Amino acid sequence: MPTGRKTILVVDDEPQIRRVVKHALGDDGTRVLEAATAREGLDLAAAERPDLIVLDLGLPDGSGEEICRQLRGWTQVPILVLSARHSDAEKVALFDAGGDDYVTKPFSSAELK
Repeated sequence: MPTGRKTILVVDDEPQIRRVVKHALGDDGTRVLEAATAREGLDLAAAERPDLIVLDLGLPDGSGEEICRQLRGWTQVPILVLSARHSDAEKVALFDAGGDDYVTKPFSSAELK
């Protein structure tokens, strides 16, 4: 990977959300990887070692909270959670699991940046 080039991994089962995040964060040569499932996200995170992970909570094959816990077992990469869930209890659980920040859907590109 070229020096200084950032890699972002977007893990979300909705293609339109992945596309919005890619357009919002994929400028200036940043490489954006996409995963539609928890398993694919974990595999890509291990193989590619991204500089940031943008993670949806509601994935078809696992919870975002559990993915955070698994990632924190071997990496300290920043994890930004994107979710339609708004409850304080869920946010606290996510932070306890290792999430670094939380953005609720719907969101604007400016907010995401």
